[in-house]
Amino acid sequence: MNRRQFLSTAAAFSLTTASRAANQRPNIILIYADDLGYGDLSCYGASNVRTPNIDKIARGGVRFTDVHASAATCTPSRYSLLTGEYAFRMQGARILPGDAPALIQPSRTTLASMLKSAGYRTSVIGKWHLGLGNGNVDWNKEIAPGPLDIGFDECFLIPATGDRVPCVYVENRKVSKLDPADPITVSYKGPLDDQPTGAKNPELLKVKPSHGHDMTIVNGISRIGYMKGGKTALWKDEDMADTLTRQAMSFIDRNKTQPFFLYFATHDIHVPRVPNQRFAKSTKMGPRGNVIAELDWCAGEILKSLDRNKLTRDTLILFSSDNGAVVDDGYQDDAITKLGTHKPNGPLRGGKYSRFEGGTRVPFIVNWPARVKPGVSGALIGQLDLVRSLAALTGATIPAGQASDSENVLPALLGESKAGRTLLVEQADSLALRDGQWKFITPSKGAKVNANTNTELGADPEPQLYDLSSDLGERTNLATKHPDRVKSMQEALAKIRGASQ
Repeated sequence: MNRRQFLSTAAAFSLTTASRAANQRPNIILIYADDLGYGDLSCYGASNVRTPNIDKIARGGVRFTDVHASAATCTPSRYSLLTGEYAFRMQGARILPGDAPALIQPSRTTLASMLKSAGYRTSVIGKWHLGLGNGNVDWNKEIAPGPLDIGFDECFLIPATGDRVPCVYVENRKVSKLDPADPITVSYKGPLDDQPTGAKNPELLKVKPSHGHDMTIVNGISRIGYMKGGKTALWKDEDMADTLTRQAMSFIDRNKTQPFFLYFATHDIHVPRVPNQRFAKSTKMGPRGNVIAELDWCAGEILKSLDRNKLTRDTLILFSSDNGAVVDDGYQDDAITKLGTHKPNGPLRGGKYSRFEGGTRVPFIVNWPARVKPGVSGALIGQLDLVRSLAALTGATIPAGQASDSENVLPALLGESKAGRTLLVEQADSLALRDGQWKFITPSKGAKVNANTNTELGADPEPQLYDLSSDLGERTNLATKHPDRVKSMQEALAKIRGASQ
């Protein structure tokens, strides 16, 4: 074989290998941050905090500018993400207490069950906040139903949120490291015995509440709800990111020879913001900036794990957040005083809890070296579209009547098309509708500003209409100038709301 023949053969082999890699089912990792705003990452314009690992994911993939969580709060967004259904269709899909029953029932098709049917090993690690059990959980026994009943092969969970009891990890169906001689009791109805609380014993606190969050004290931080017992099982906030990331890396190590789906739902950057001491001086923004740096470290460790196992090329990484940013969300952590020039929601109006774009428009990055070419995309996509899009990618089938609001936008996700969906509902205390560049917010009563978080909520008794192509900050209401468009979008939203499931 001469040199020319050798090079030709080598090139053909290289193309065949690349084609094979592109057509294989990739491993899938969904890194889902908590309360991370559109402007909180340096790849989205932040300058007061650096996120080199997440930036690396963005440089090697597609960074999206118009992707939305389905709601401006966590539980509804997570419900939609996993089911492909708008959360307003599900009674009880709101911010849940820590002892709420399972919101997603075993009969429901989920992102996990769909991928499991396609041959994936599935795991959820981190924040759950979708309820567990049947409404009367005994935390000292097996807990079901839960993630293992809706498609996950294994789980390691924060049952609700970091600021809610119980402050323990649930591993598969049991509380991790629980001493049977020290049983757990949880109540959201009233105090248990004479346990210290943030309201009664502020001298015991290392992080003080700013509003609410003044009940049972765990690790020097008062929470929402009451609990006692389970001392050996209690988490330490400073170690939470390390604990969850180790669990995620272990899952990758154990499943490197088969396709896997990892839903890595980080605690950061939700309150209480108590980063590991390693990150205590990462930024000048105090704990809120430092937990962004900690979140970036978590993402970096996932990248290292993929590299170590030689899985980087054939792994699809999706990075996003469950809703927009909030600065003061219940604790005195210097988030406001040290914010400086940082804009957590970037150019967007509102934030967590809001009907404005800052409530649901979030960072979203797709990276898959074997197939996705780097770029930036303005395609309109909802996180609930992942169910049908990943089904199309993996060849999985979805039963009739399931994931009914999800759309297959796979070409857009892979950067092969600039076209996403046309219509998308955004949910807060009331609903809004996107129709391409247009944003319609339904009339609603209530406060215009959340007094606790200082977030503009977007409530107004009159309809609101914005042209986001020229008014991304939603400052000029065009409803009176375009009554026909208001009417058509009202009708379109009513049709979506009334769609049978």
